[in-house]
Amino acid sequence: MSLVTLLSRTGAALAAALLTAALAPPAAAAAPAIAPTPSPAGTMPAPGRAGPASPAPSPAATRWAVQPSGPKGPTGRNYFVHDLTPGSTLTDHVGVSNLSNRPLTFQVYGTDAYTTADGAFALLPADRAATDVGSWISFDRRSWTVQPGQRADLPFRLSVPANATPGDHAGGVIAAIAQARTTADGQQVRVDQRLAARVYLRVAGDLRPAATIESVRVSYDNPVNPANGGDAVVTYRLRNTGNVRLGGTGTVTLDGPLGWRLARTAPVDLPELLPGAVFTVTERVTGVPPALRLTAEVDLAPTTVDTALPPVLRTATTWAPPWLLLAGLAVLAGWLAARWRRRVAAARASPAGGPAVATGTDPGLPACGPPAAARPATGPATGTP
Repeated sequence: MSLVTLLSRTGAALAAALLTAALAPPAAAAAPAIAPTPSPAGTMPAPGRAGPASPAPSPAATRWAVQPSGPKGPTGRNYFVHDLTPGSTLTDHVGVSNLSNRPLTFQVYGTDAYTTADGAFALLPADRAATDVGSWISFDRRSWTVQPGQRADLPFRLSVPANATPGDHAGGVIAAIAQARTTADGQQVRVDQRLAARVYLRVAGDLRPAATIESVRVSYDNPVNPANGGDAVVTYRLRNTGNVRLGGTGTVTLDGPLGWRLARTAPVDLPELLPGAVFTVTERVTGVPPALRLTAEVDLAPTTVDTALPPVLRTATTWAPPWLLLAGLAVLAGWLAARWRRRVAAARASPAGGPAVATGTDPGLPACGPPAAARPATGPATGTP
């Protein structure tokens, strides 16, 4: 077998195998692997479902609990949830329980809440003054002492300013203990341990729930063997642009050219997003075939505490070339081009064809000499009879 024939058969077989692998149904469409990063810190808490703040652990067995209460004790609430109009005031109570075996003195006050980068509900540190709902909470005094095994139901006032903006305002009522500790190297430090009960206040007015997808990024880890597929990583950034807290779910779909569906992730629960909060989600989908061009679409389904909002969509694209297939096609195209050039060169080197030339003699014709037309014509014989 000649080298040309061997290359021809090998190139054709390689191209057929690669095309079959590239057009096979993608594994990612059947069972995509999803790895959201960071993992959601929890869905939007519905009032009355989450438990009160758990006791704070301490080497010295300093334990206490904080929960919404009333003048005569706990009311079964898990959060302080109120709907008020600008300029109004109400009185509520917080229960602080001393679960230790010695008297404890607490610093009790209100502060503001925010959503952390990983989606957690958090309160301002002790050295930052509240400027929102936390500053609207006031106690008769800041320091309270509770005896061992006892609970104190402490009254406070929530006064909404007349110019308060409509929508949701979140914060917490904190009971903190400041203690002096000695570090391993003998230094004295002040440790501020805090527990809090959440406060959700909705100020009446124009409510504008809204969410946006600020950005979407997609990357693709191209595999050597296209039959195995590669990993696609989709990262999208959400922002609560309204004035009420939001939750919801996010879903990612991956499509190839001409709407070829490659994968769809399961809905990921989003954490509670307070107004103005930003949250970033990263999802990894495995087994995605290199379909030349990938389109990732994020489908955000936001919700408030009582209703669903219209979905929000945004897309991004990236290249996913099937390198092995393209390499095989390039080899085949190069071999075909070389074969065509050889055929052209061979055709040019062969002698040009033409009509046959007579080499024999014909009786009645002179064997040589110029054509008859070139010889002088001879007339009839002349003479006298």
